[in-house]
Amino acid sequence: MQKIRVFIVEDDLVWRKGLVDYINKEADVTIVGEAGTQEEALKWFQESDADVVLMDINLTENNLDGIDTALSITEQKEDCKIIMLTSHTAEDVIIESFSAGAVNYISKSNFKEIPDAIRAAYNRQSAIHPTAAAALRNEFLRLKNEEFQKLLSPAEKELLQLIHQGQTQSQIEKTLHITRRTIKNHINRILKKLGVKTSKEAAAKAKQKKLF
Repeated sequence: MQKIRVFIVEDDLVWRKGLVDYINKEADVTIVGEAGTQEEALKWFQESDADVVLMDINLTENNLDGIDTALSITEQKEDCKIIMLTSHTAEDVIIESFSAGAVNYISKSNFKEIPDAIRAAYNRQSAIHPTAAAALRNEFLRLKNEEFQKLLSPAEKELLQLIHQGQTQSQIEKTLHITRRTIKNHINRILKKLGVKTSKEAAAKAKQKKLF
């Protein structure tokens, strides 16, 4: 049976040794190398190879240099699977880790989940730890909302706000100093952009998305 080759990058020697002993008990996984610094990790990777890397996010105090190391490794070997090991749960750190090429993000307190995470990464399964999944979901929603914010022009948002307030087209003409034809053109574009059928639906959706 071909074993999954794992490389560990961790500056805490005691914790690293414990992790090596724990993982080596798995019949289908083997530790092929260890490093305690970014320099050691990159040097090892220039000369050797691994299927999965367990990367401590802080190799020097709180510098998050594990993220830089992960990025450098993925540049050397694109198909290498990197799992970040950390005690950090800040969403921006999690997002930055995935941006650097990590495939999973696991708290060290959940070390018992590491063997299964290694197998999932090796088999290209999308088994992302719940902590990381929540952060990615929030980032996705943030980006979608940001995209939605840019969907409508300031004039279109202002028009929808007036519609939401209950103004008629005649009142809107006087408020915005535009013609009824211009109002109708705006509304037609808005309906297409938002995928709704009426101006009231559009105004309600814009209000829900906090466009005004």
